Amino acid sequence: MYLSAPRWKGKGFAAIASANHMSAIVVQLQSSLSLSGSIALLSGCDALLKAGPELVNLLNQSSFGKKIATSNKDNKQWFQLGPEEAFYLCHALRCLKISRDSDEPMTDVELWDHLRTKRKPFPEFYKAYSHLRSKNWIVRSGLQYGVYFVAYRHHPALVHSEYAVLVVSESEDDESNGRLRVWSDLHCTLRACRGVAKTLLVLSIKKCGIGKDSLNCLKELIVNERAITRRIPEQRHEDCDLVEADDADGIL
Repeated sequence: MYLSAPRWKGKGFAAIASANHMSAIVVQLQSSLSLSGSIALLSGCDALLKAGPELVNLLNQSSFGKKIATSNKDNKQWFQLGPEEAFYLCHALRCLKISRDSDEPMTDVELWDHLRTKRKPFPEFYKAYSHLRSKNWIVRSGLQYGVYFVAYRHHPALVHSEYAVLVVSESEDDESNGRLRVWSDLHCTLRACRGVAKTLLVLSIKKCGIGKDSLNCLKELIVNERAITRRIPEQRHEDCDLVEADDADGIL
């Protein structure tokens, strides 16, 4: 799929992004978390992480979590990590440990079981999140746009998000999410995306073999990318209402 030019938020922001590659920033964050032995506290589906100045800077630069409070005792910042973010740092980057209260850090399997139990579609959502993050896209909540995620080419302070992301399961018997099951939902979502200058990206998750109860299912889940946009009248698409790009090799 052809990617349009990024919509930078200010003059010179493209140069700033070019000089600060996101992959390098994430590596710095990974190293800092590993060396500090950081442990986040589980809170429902989220994780709370206390961070010093260096770590705060790297979390902000890599756009992980959101700052929620400042500790009065040591002037450190508390960050709230969403379930996909927390598991990505713990399982994929292997740089963060997560514990319940003051217990020993949870294993990957224990954390997986907890999140999967709390949120039924977590396996699909995490697979989609890690798929985008591994390609150096910044992934944030898309709740305000009526989608699951939004994807940025670089830091949200520098560039507008390019994709509004929905995650759907290809399994007919899987009712973990109900998006795009009716035609009207697709049309409404496309209208909303066009209104905020975003392309709808549908990530279809295909299950192969291993059930979702096992952490090993992540190796078996296959992500299919599909970008969908509304028909542009000036282009005279007389025979179709939707323009759809579906590339087996990936569109991102």
